[in-house]
Amino acid sequence: MKKLENKVAVVTGASKGIGAGIAKHLAAAGASVVVNYASSKEGADKVVAEITANGGKAVAVQGSVSNEADITRLFAETQKAFGAVDILVNNAGVYQFGAIEEITAADFHKQFDTNVLGLLLTTQGALKVFNENGGSIINIGSVVSAITPPTSAIYTATKSAVDAITHVLAKELGAKKIRVNSINPGMVETEGTHAAGFIGSDFETQQAATAPLGRIGQPDDIADVAVFLASEDSRWLTGEILLAGGGVR
Repeated sequence: MKKLENKVAVVTGASKGIGAGIAKHLAAAGASVVVNYASSKEGADKVVAEITANGGKAVAVQGSVSNEADITRLFAETQKAFGAVDILVNNAGVYQFGAIEEITAADFHKQFDTNVLGLLLTTQGALKVFNENGGSIINIGSVVSAITPPTSAIYTATKSAVDAITHVLAKELGAKKIRVNSINPGMVETEGTHAAGFIGSDFETQQAATAPLGRIGQPDDIADVAVFLASEDSRWLTGEILLAGGGVR
């Protein structure tokens, strides 16, 4: 029997990158997966097609994590397709770097609305349909909360908030047998880091040189950790912040 057989997982921001990798690995471990996306229907459908081609179960559901009506619909569609939720992965996130002189209110709200408010609203929505036997909530933070790089004031603030929320909700939801942990990746090669110009740049070279393991991450590196946190293998872990950056800290 697979580790996540008969489990239902919702992964936000799963049309590409780390979220797509997590969705595919959870499905391979036996979970039925809801692939949430905000705008890339094509990407989400591609993830679903890959999962189903490999014998798994998945559906794509559009919704912005910072929109309450979208969240209500996301979990209504989840229940309709698969039933109660056992696993929630709060992966949806955005980032933008800039010096303090360049920061605008719009930059602040864009990142906090998705990275922090979105996580809270999605968790709130999931709790209404969570399995009465409990389960696992996995937040996706970032090593930036530990290494605090220059020009990342807003992004680092959002991910530091994710760390704090993880600790709080682990204590708050423990009585419901819901474990809450965070995976904090370092630099990972994704569509986003390619589009931002990080891949192939001096910045990537620097990040790889800084990591004790000598490279940047791949989505599979993070996805395997997510399967661990979603499964009974991590049944005694809650409130943990797992740095997944090849030793960067």
